[in-house]
Amino acid sequence: MLILGIESSCDETGIALYSPDAGGLLLAHALHSQILMHREYGGVVPELASRDHIRRAVPLLRKVMRDSGHSLTELAAVAYTQGPGLAGALLVGAAFAEGLAASLGIPTVPVHHLEGHLLSPLLSRTPPCFPFIALLVSGGHSQLMRVTGVGEYQLLGETLDDAAGEAFDKTAKLLGLPYPGGPALAELAEHGQPDTVKLPRPMLHSGDLDFSFSGLKTAVLTKVREMGNLDEQQRANIARGFQDAIIDVLVSKSMHAVRQSGLKRLVVAGGVGANRELRRQLNAQAARLGISVFYPELEFCTDNGAMIALAGALRFQAGCSIKPAGAFAVRPRWPLAELTG
Repeated sequence: MLILGIESSCDETGIALYSPDAGGLLLAHALHSQILMHREYGGVVPELASRDHIRRAVPLLRKVMRDSGHSLTELAAVAYTQGPGLAGALLVGAAFAEGLAASLGIPTVPVHHLEGHLLSPLLSRTPPCFPFIALLVSGGHSQLMRVTGVGEYQLLGETLDDAAGEAFDKTAKLLGLPYPGGPALAELAEHGQPDTVKLPRPMLHSGDLDFSFSGLKTAVLTKVREMGNLDEQQRANIARGFQDAIIDVLVSKSMHAVRQSGLKRLVVAGGVGANRELRRQLNAQAARLGISVFYPELEFCTDNGAMIALAGALRFQAGCSIKPAGAFAVRPRWPLAELTG
C-alpha cells in the first residue's frame, strides 16, 4: 500500500511517499523551502507562497516517484493538508492532490496540519507508543495534549495569546535578526551569558497548563528601549534571557502535564521542538522523573510532506477521512479540537 502526502500550508512545498505495510516505511520525500524568497520581505508573502507552490509541485512529485522506484499507478490514495494554513497555499496543494487522485481513480485523505506534526515522531527510528502527552510548539500553536491514538486528542492546555514560535519570531525582529527569526535567535542565544538579562516567566505558577507569551515579548521590547544602542554581546544576552524564559515555562508545564496524566511518555513536535536547549533541558528533567521523551528527526520538525503522508496512511488504514477525489474545500482556520477519528 502506497500513500502520497502533499504539504503546502505555508512556505514549504513537501511531497513524500509512505507505505504503512510491515510496520511503516518512508520510501522517499522531497522538500522545497521558500525562506530565501520571503527573507527579502521580512516574512511570508501569501501570494508569492501560493505561486511558488504551483511551480514546485510537479518537479517534487517526479523526484519522489523517481527516488522511490515506484510509479503513480501503484498509489492507493493521496493525502494532503486541508488546513490550517494560508488559504491560497492550501488551495494549491488541495487542487493538485485532488486532480492527481481523480486522474488515477483513487481516493484522497484530507489531513489536519497539526495532526501531521503530532504524529511526526512516529517516523523516527525509536517511535513512541500510544498513549502519550504531546507538547506541540509549531508556528502559531503552543499546546499540550493527551494523545490516545489517531484522531483521539484531548486538549490539556494552550496559549492564550502569542505562541512560543510567534514570540521567538517577534523578539528576533526586535533584535534585528533576519527571517526566519526563531532559528536565528536560538543561534544568537548560544553566545549569551546566562542570568544577565532577567525576564518574566509568564504563567509559570498559574496552576494550569495554559501558556501566554505576548507579555514576554513586551518585556523584551522594554528591555531593548532601556538599554539603548545594543552591542553584539548585549543582543546575545537578551536572546539568551528570552530563550531561557520560554524554555523554563515549556519544560515546567510539560513535566506538570506528564505527572498529572500518570503516563511516562512525552512527545515534542513542531518547529520550536528543534531548539537544542529546549531538548537538553527536557531530556534532563525527564531523566530525573523516569520519563521518555520522543522527538521527530530534525528534518521533520518543520513543515514537510512525510508527516502528511504518515497521518494520511494511518487514517486510510483506520478507514477514516477517506473521500472520493473531486469536490474539496480547505480550512485555513481549523482547531485541532474539532478533529475526530
